[in-house]
Amino acid sequence: MAKVKIIETALRDAHQSLIATRMRTADMVPIIEDMDKVGYFSLEAWGGATFDTCIRFLNEDPWERLRIFKEHLNKTPIQMLLRGQNLVGYKHYADDVVKAFVEKSYENGVDIFRIFDALNDSRNMKMSIKTAKDQGAYVQGTISYTISPVHTIEKYVEFAKELAAMDCDAITIKDMAGLITPDVAGKLVTALKDEVDLDVNLHSHCTSGMTLMSYEAAIEAGVDMLDTAISPFSGGTAQPPTESVVAALVGTEYDTGIDLKALSKIKDYFAELNEKYAALFDPLASKVDTDVLMYQVPGGMLSNLVSQLKQQSAIDKYEDVLKEIPKVRKDLGYPPLVTPTSQIVGVQSVMNVLSGERYGNITKEVKEYLKGAYGRAPAEINQELYKKANGDEEPITCRPADLIEPELEEAKEKIESEGLIKKDEDLLTYVLYPTIGEKFLKGEAVVEEIPEPKVEYSASSIPTSYDVEVDGETFSVKVLPTGYMEMEPSSKQIKTSIENGLTSSMQGMIVKLKVKIGDKVNEGDTVAVLEAMKMENDVKADRSGQISEIFINEGDTVEKDDVLMVID
Repeated sequence: MAKVKIIETALRDAHQSLIATRMRTADMVPIIEDMDKVGYFSLEAWGGATFDTCIRFLNEDPWERLRIFKEHLNKTPIQMLLRGQNLVGYKHYADDVVKAFVEKSYENGVDIFRIFDALNDSRNMKMSIKTAKDQGAYVQGTISYTISPVHTIEKYVEFAKELAAMDCDAITIKDMAGLITPDVAGKLVTALKDEVDLDVNLHSHCTSGMTLMSYEAAIEAGVDMLDTAISPFSGGTAQPPTESVVAALVGTEYDTGIDLKALSKIKDYFAELNEKYAALFDPLASKVDTDVLMYQVPGGMLSNLVSQLKQQSAIDKYEDVLKEIPKVRKDLGYPPLVTPTSQIVGVQSVMNVLSGERYGNITKEVKEYLKGAYGRAPAEINQELYKKANGDEEPITCRPADLIEPELEEAKEKIESEGLIKKDEDLLTYVLYPTIGEKFLKGEAVVEEIPEPKVEYSASSIPTSYDVEVDGETFSVKVLPTGYMEMEPSSKQIKTSIENGLTSSMQGMIVKLKVKIGDKVNEGDTVAVLEAMKMENDVKADRSGQISEIFINEGDTVEKDDVLMVID
């Protein structure tokens, strides 16, 4: 048997899963040259949520991050995660955008493209795979693994054959929720090795606690590559620890050839980063959660779900949202929960719970998904929900991207007129994320601070003896504690309600204002569009009347219960 190759995820998926992708470029660069010497098959370092997070939260240019990484790597290929026609966004883009993005990604340093589609619809992967292969890149055609009544080993093998026919170099099983059991891992790898003449890679997360056992079964079945994360950023919703997998295979026929001593320095460095980012490690995302076997929430989705519920001051609804997710997923025809479908299902589930009414407000993305704009659903969707969302509109049956007009030229004219293009990649940044991309290119993005770890006080650690000076005379004072409480000043002023005021149901950014003062509206009309949790949500009038006051502008960030406008 061939030696097992290791793909290190610490620079992308590990911190995406554990700390919502908040690791800074400056914190990764000092260790990259040491990682280059280890003998990894590749370093997964770009794509996924890193692009969005760089411009939204870190005020970093993701293209510059990629170029810097490449400057420090002489031997180890850089790998990225690409969402097919979605690229690194949350919707389908036109073919001209996909082609340009893949070309620029390769030009700036990506060697290996792991390309997947959330619905396992190969039509959505066609353009990105072809473009990557045209550049001479190595392509991992990827199966989005999940469990449902319609997802079987036979179906996965059939899909893998489609990917092989598209000239992929390897097949990756992307088990984003850590759902794959040892039995299925062994059977699926065996079937793929028997039916498809390509290397097989298994990517999983430790959420369910089964992953190391599933890795062992995959190894025995002949898997060629495994994804792991250096131990300080492993476990929980991330990957199994690199050192443990390497050590377990030493001296066997599957020996990775990696020296544990070479990993020691890397482990120590990331241990320091673990401390630096300690406040971002949420306990819910950092431990085994066997409930994932019921809810099937993947690692990156779980950490972001926690973060988003906190933003909405609704973390107490966490369990309710987890219970709602499988119901929404069934209504949508059992899509695998991976970006963008994880966001589509997750945000709708949050809205269903927070509003108290299932599908009282259906997101734009859910409407588009139901219509077929994201591709073929794995199973039949809820037809009543389709009618509520889209009325009598006909569903899309062709390749969705065939209906999207080219986007680059029009976008180029717009931002060139504003003087925002300094390099070709800036145009792609804007096209992928028009609202936050424009803000970033204008230099208006603000770096999110790394929060300080909370100090846990115990009664014994609180000072009880003081020297107190009064009018020049010093007194020794002892305080006998009988209990204490931690009080923090409120970071938010109480909002004053306004008669006939329309309030925001959630925290987010106003991306479109659809009315002006004096306009007449009917109850249920869309008056604004709010981007919340990376999805666009219509803000609807709660009564019929006339707009008399507006307190928001496009680009404004609003909090839950903020008054947006007055409808008299």
